[in-house]
Amino acid sequence: MNVHFIAIGGAAMHNLAIALHNKGYKVTGSDDTIFDPSKSRLEAKGLLPESFGWYPEKITSDLDAIVLGMHAKADNPELLKAQGLGLKIYSYPEFLYEQAKNKTRVVIGGSHGKTTITSMILHVMYYHDRDVDYMVGAQLEGFDVMVKLTEDNDFMVLEGDEYLSSPIDMRPKFHLYRPNIALLSGIAWDHINVFPTYENYLEQFSIFVDSIVTGGSINYNEEDAEVKRIVEASENQIRKIAYQTPQYTVEDGETLLETPEGPMPIEVFGAHNLNNLAGAKWICQHMGIDEDDFYEAISTFKGASKRLEKIAENSKSVVYKDFAHSPSKVEATTKAVKEQYSNRTLVACLELHTYSSLNAEFLKEYKGALDAADVAVVFYSPHAVEIKKLEEVTETQIANAFERDDLIIYTNPEDFKNFLFSQNFDNKSLLLMSSGNYGGLDFDEVKGLF
Repeated sequence: MNVHFIAIGGAAMHNLAIALHNKGYKVTGSDDTIFDPSKSRLEAKGLLPESFGWYPEKITSDLDAIVLGMHAKADNPELLKAQGLGLKIYSYPEFLYEQAKNKTRVVIGGSHGKTTITSMILHVMYYHDRDVDYMVGAQLEGFDVMVKLTEDNDFMVLEGDEYLSSPIDMRPKFHLYRPNIALLSGIAWDHINVFPTYENYLEQFSIFVDSIVTGGSINYNEEDAEVKRIVEASENQIRKIAYQTPQYTVEDGETLLETPEGPMPIEVFGAHNLNNLAGAKWICQHMGIDEDDFYEAISTFKGASKRLEKIAENSKSVVYKDFAHSPSKVEATTKAVKEQYSNRTLVACLELHTYSSLNAEFLKEYKGALDAADVAVVFYSPHAVEIKKLEEVTETQIANAFERDDLIIYTNPEDFKNFLFSQNFDNKSLLLMSSGNYGGLDFDEVKGLF
């Protein structure tokens, strides 16, 4: 099969391109710019475009399919040529469905936790030598690629993102997978540039639940009121199985999970991650892994990349990096680190970096999100607000939103770095939460503080 990728350099797109190449497809692609790690990974497979830019002459009638990435625009010259030739154009999730339509599709949805739950499931399968196809949104330890496609595997595990499918397909990705087995972890308003009202955002999850094939099943976090309401209100003829956070204790910085065989030490921590673990256990059982085998495997799971990732530690202090940026993720992550190291001072630093977090109206959703921190710091770049063409956000608005009198706010990267590097981290935990890098912070330099 001959497939061309328009915007091949995206995190998801380049992984799909590599997966198809590994499957024996002929793959070509274009993009206006490609950064590492996508660039070097494509180059290693001989898939990196010879030059950056859009070249309509690459689009010919002998192509079997076009895969269109979100980075492309609706007036992309290659897309227009493909439309003119009447070629089959797929969004990323549409193409994944085509690859998985004859398999048992396992889809993990939710505003938060989906990458971690998907990673847990894949870790357990890999541990027990169960080969499955998959698509996950983070690089996993022991896995070369983020997308794997085969002809033979029975299951495909998909991380179900609610963001849009392509520039010409405004449906959320997870509406297109039609799961046989599904999970819904939690709902907290996100992507407000696409879903401007909370009600509109909630509706996407109702559609997801209704998209599960008749006779399929959904496991859902019954501790989340919106998840519980949406799943239980659905009239889809599916099995509905609730899960909740299991019992656990924390002793001397170690989390012990209660199991039928007694307390078991695990690498991940925090109530939200234990809740994720409970969901992953159910899905693994649906896929043929019994409870004892699940516990044996999950005890060795260290977490998904950038999700509460320990980057340095010594006998008196520790530093974690986390992708958390939405209010619910920030709150859960901050609580988790404080609970794990309750006798240490927690310095929590949040970068407001996304469209949602830099929106003046949305800021109020962060109320209480940093309350578990002993020292709470917020960094944002007025330049980033300008680039995203958003209304100016003021320090006063941020201070009012978090409702914390001692909140420290930085807008200058150097000032923030000077604050960090002037700290004495003895008997402290440092938590760096961002989908960015605080205006150019070198995390390797941060490691040197510990």
